[in-house]
Amino acid sequence: MTQTPAITSTRPYMVRAMYDWCVDNQCTPFIVVAVDASVRVPQEFVQNREIILNLSLGATSGLVLGNDYIEFKARFGGVARDICVPLGRVSAIYARENGQGMTFPVGASDDTASAGAKPATGPKVAPLPLPATPAFEVVSSDDPSPTPDPKPTGARPSLTRVK
Repeated sequence: MTQTPAITSTRPYMVRAMYDWCVDNQCTPFIVVAVDASVRVPQEFVQNREIILNLSLGATSGLVLGNDYIEFKARFGGVARDICVPLGRVSAIYARENGQGMTFPVGASDDTASAGAKPATGPKVAPLPLPATPAFEVVSSDDPSPTPDPKPTGARPSLTRVK
């Protein structure tokens, strides 16, 4: 009898793909996390056992989107914190600007490690309703806020040296 090799979960690959899509389209990637004892986040920002986290490059430091965990450092209320979220607790990833993203079942395993097993439901791809503003906005104090692009004047562009 031939044994089928274990199949890994598709969730980490889908989360990374949606993250890359957000970054490529200059959108802000947010994740919704169902908080339990395995999630390491500032508990004072958890509402209804859920937290929304900004994963943008300006809001995180040392972001790792691994196969088992999402890990990074971020400032909450001016205090640097280490964040660790098991991928199985991520219920959605979406672009803040337009709500497009992907949802995932939480609690139900989407791993297909047993031979011949197929997940009952996969991730759903659809525009998500824009959620209420998260309980916090993680903003890096190192980066100045972006300035809008200047309007074209019709003249040739010139280089301005800033020291």
